[in-house]
Amino acid sequence: MAGHDRITPEGQAFFKQIAELKKLQVRVGYERGKHVKTDEEGEEADYCDIALWNELGTSNGIPERPFMKQSVDNNESQISTACKDALQQVAKGESAEKILKQLGNMQRGLVQQTIVSGEFAENAPSTVKRKGSDKPLIDTGGLRKNVEFVICEKGEYD
Repeated sequence: MAGHDRITPEGQAFFKQIAELKKLQVRVGYERGKHVKTDEEGEEADYCDIALWNELGTSNGIPERPFMKQSVDNNESQISTACKDALQQVAKGESAEKILKQLGNMQRGLVQQTIVSGEFAENAPSTVKRKGSDKPLIDTGGLRKNVEFVICEKGEYD
């Protein structure tokens, strides 16, 4: 045999990391119960809810401001390139976990950038008066600051 039917230790490590990538995923967003915003009247709202109300809008007047969706849609090429680069890094010996952390940090940054510079429905005049700003999604900076990511097994919903 010429040896082409044997996998080197490096090849075995590569296939092990590919198997890890197949079973893991990165989730970017807001974890319920982890961060809470308190308004002037002492009312609390979970940032998970605040993000949802802004992403999808509400029936009581908050317009749709899809910052999460826009962060993916407006950066599709950059995300695709990063994923291809991640596979190259795995081929060079990097771990699946390290690669997924890099991708999670990148996407978190894209969400934060979209919150700051995205194009969204304007704030209502009453909101502008209360905040002192007409910039949607920016009030205390909490929505931008509290976006995070987790690495978990596919199908895991804890």
